[in-house]
Amino acid sequence: MSDLNLPILDLSQLDQGPDAASRFRDELRAATHDVGFFYLTGTGVTPELESRLLTAARDFFALPEADKLAIENVKSPHFRGYTRIGGERTQGRVDWREQIDIGPEREAVHEPAAPDFARLIGPNLWPAAQPGLRDVVSEWHDHLSRVARRLLRAWALSLGAPETYFDEHFGEPSTLIKIVRYPGKEDPTPQQGVGAHKDSGVLTLLWVEPGKGGLQVERGGEWVDAPPVPGAFVVNIGELLEYATQGYLIATKHRVISPRFPDDRISVPFFFNPALDKRLPLIELPADLAAQARGVTQDPTNPIHALYGENALKSRLRAHPDVAAIHHSDLVASRTSAS
Repeated sequence: MSDLNLPILDLSQLDQGPDAASRFRDELRAATHDVGFFYLTGTGVTPELESRLLTAARDFFALPEADKLAIENVKSPHFRGYTRIGGERTQGRVDWREQIDIGPEREAVHEPAAPDFARLIGPNLWPAAQPGLRDVVSEWHDHLSRVARRLLRAWALSLGAPETYFDEHFGEPSTLIKIVRYPGKEDPTPQQGVGAHKDSGVLTLLWVEPGKGGLQVERGGEWVDAPPVPGAFVVNIGELLEYATQGYLIATKHRVISPRFPDDRISVPFFFNPALDKRLPLIELPADLAAQARGVTQDPTNPIHALYGENALKSRLRAHPDVAAIHHSDLVASRTSAS
């Protein structure tokens, strides 16, 4: 444990021989059993790539409003594109941020018999006024996908499963990149940049603009700061990995506090999850680890589904009620009547 509030792990230990790799896996298992969050260094992401991403993010948010609204997410039934400030909700409350959501580039599914979650599949909305954004995001996506796969293989071994366990059950991963700007607020803090929540999937890699705080993690019933560490990602697991380990690994609540005006903050979370049509089965833990499994923390108003697509759709419908009302009113009506 560092003198920060979260452990720091070094991914490059996996390349430093069997003993170092074994230590990394032990530290990885301990961090996500005890905290659910950690800092990750040694990813191979260069300062030059970080700088290009930050510049691209700043350039996008500096575009005229008309250029951003040209790709507003209300135009996308797949929940892609730009969300204006106040356009997303967490736990029913408005989040004070603007963002662009980017997922796998796919053709939309128009088959009548397709499952509801297939509505999440489709093309991204890219800003015509910033053609270079796509190249930077694509490079970021490919590098972080490799990091995510290495982490999942390390987790599998640390939990007594075959190294390829997650590869075999993931299919073609569902990814989501959010490029987020938190504007400053003049109101007394804390204000909700994004409200307290647990991620609904498996794995999140978060890059935060250097020197910009605001992320807080719940530990022992209290909120603790998780400031950015140079060269490190903040990593956390989601509810689906908690489910797969029956609570041996823990998904942890976190939130973002708005900066004070005139400051603002850029962050880029990368979500790495199974294919929408995949179920992540329970891992058969070794007896000593199984004895420490705490069971899954279930919110009766927000259940965890083994089928990832159901988790993802539930999350998007709740977070973006305007998109849901425009494009998926039938789903909103059916799910409201069933609750």
